[in-house]
Amino acid sequence: MNWITKFIKPKIKSLLKKKLSDSKEALWVTCECKNLIYKDELFNNLSVCPSCGFHHKLNCEERFKIFFDDKEYEILETPLPKDDPLKFPKYSDKLKQSREKTKQSDAILIADGMLDGIRITSGAQNFNFIGGAVGAASGEAFIHGIQHAINNKTPFIFFSCSGGQKMQEGAIALMQMTRTVLAVNELKKKNLPYIVVMTNPTTGGVSASFATLGDILIAEPKAICAFAGRRVIENTVKEDLPKDFQTAEFVKDHGGIDLVVERKYIKSTISTLLSIFLKKKEVKNISDLTDATNINETLQKTSKAV
Repeated sequence: MNWITKFIKPKIKSLLKKKLSDSKEALWVTCECKNLIYKDELFNNLSVCPSCGFHHKLNCEERFKIFFDDKEYEILETPLPKDDPLKFPKYSDKLKQSREKTKQSDAILIADGMLDGIRITSGAQNFNFIGGAVGAASGEAFIHGIQHAINNKTPFIFFSCSGGQKMQEGAIALMQMTRTVLAVNELKKKNLPYIVVMTNPTTGGVSASFATLGDILIAEPKAICAFAGRRVIENTVKEDLPKDFQTAEFVKDHGGIDLVVERKYIKSTISTLLSIFLKKKEVKNISDLTDATNINETLQKTSKAV
């Protein structure tokens, strides 16, 4: 037993660490279909498997590069609240590791740029940052993005990819559901388009708040769009669920989202939708939009009223 504990386990751990450290330098990627794909080939195909069509995850910067005109955009600086407000065990270490891994301060980035000549504000979640989980920092980033859209009278496009709210921040994370919903409401009061693209996965508190409030809800093929996990539901209802349960296609067929669009067509689809929305707004005279509302003031007033 001592031999296994002292020699075998450390050897296995060292091999696993080496494998993980070398993965960034790997030339091949294993897809869900078990096929090996040359990394450059996958990248040139927008990280979509050429064999099975599986849409691999993108980080925020990769998402913005394929979405904005000429890959040109400006990342906006967003508020960063105090880390680890509840002093949750090992949470600070997780934040540090995620920041080193993703080169982001938190899971959500907000960018400003042009889409087929239309100025837009866009946000995206990075699943590599603690599963894209939403806490105080992500909430502030999202609200800042909405405020920027209102101030500059631009549409707001958001790419969701998250497991839900951060358990490490407890009620503070749950508060972000209400705050982000109120922020979206302020955007809609100004008649500014809000389009959400659900990528794999969009679940938990994110799907129960801002991710399902878009004027148009789009999802990438086979993306999981749900609140509770499949196994939780099966154990609750005590019934076998369809194989495609909670996939984008299943949710669309049951009226939960509007469109399922392949990644290569998302840019042109949103561009077309925005041209329609903005044309409608011209009829109503877009110049009559009132001055920008300060969302944080609205949130404070609402909190006092509650």
